[in-house]
Amino acid sequence: MLLAILSVLTPVFGLILVGYGCRKFNRLGPTAASELNRFVVWLCLPAMIFEATATAVPEEIWQPGFIWVTTLATMVVFVTTVIWKLKTNRGLASASIDGLGASYANTGYVGIPLCLLVLGDDGLEPALIASIIVVCVVFAIAVMLIEIGLQEGSTPMQAARKVLLALLKNPLVVSPLIGIGWNMTGLGINETAATFLKLVGDAMVPCALVSLGAFLAGKYEGSSGGAWPLITIKLVVHPLLTWWLAYEVFELPEFWAKAAVLLAALPTGTGPYMLAELYQREPAVVSKTILYSTTGSIVTLSVWLAVL
Repeated sequence: MLLAILSVLTPVFGLILVGYGCRKFNRLGPTAASELNRFVVWLCLPAMIFEATATAVPEEIWQPGFIWVTTLATMVVFVTTVIWKLKTNRGLASASIDGLGASYANTGYVGIPLCLLVLGDDGLEPALIASIIVVCVVFAIAVMLIEIGLQEGSTPMQAARKVLLALLKNPLVVSPLIGIGWNMTGLGINETAATFLKLVGDAMVPCALVSLGAFLAGKYEGSSGGAWPLITIKLVVHPLLTWWLAYEVFELPEFWAKAAVLLAALPTGTGPYMLAELYQREPAVVSKTILYSTTGSIVTLSVWLAVL
């Protein structure tokens, strides 16, 4: 099983290493990390979110118990981390990115293949549901809190207007709303549009990981010591809370309980880094959180698989 986990995680490390090497040997320029990240934020991720929401089949993703467990566990970790960081005099924008780093599981690139490996073909369904929750709910809430945090010093009316305008211009907030609206029309997506969206969306993970590697190769300011508490919360607290909710509170069927815990035990995904780099809020901390949580998850995932 350890070799199976390594086989899933190795491409993640490989793409980060490619980005690191390209920047270190000047195959990518000094602004490559930022430009690649902007490409992901403004094009790839919105395309992926729109496709996911526009093509979702309600009957297939409606698993109330699993949705409650995954959403509650993730939001409790996110909100608790944000409150803790606010008490340490972190601004709301920075605290929100920290909260995302502690709760944003890599459900897409790592979660889907791992669930298929461990749970069989049926494992795709919980992985897709968790991906929609993480990207369309938690990520969107984090973006809104960041925009609110950036308006400190404004009057309530000014802040509300600026936040609303910023959210309406933010593709990460608008794309799921458009996708849900399109889904409700029942028109579907034709083959040409679906191919285009898939091509653009599939570029998200490699570009985000190469951007992360290029960033790590640069000379960045700020300490990355703040990453370790976030890593501990992500790899230890998040799956433990999910396990308690799944088995003791909601008493989910065994298959869905295992899926919920496994998905919560995943390392931090690239989403928090995208926002940290975009808003320039200590990307060093978030990049280390992603890198070291991915490394550490080799051990923690093995433990959880043995327990489950």
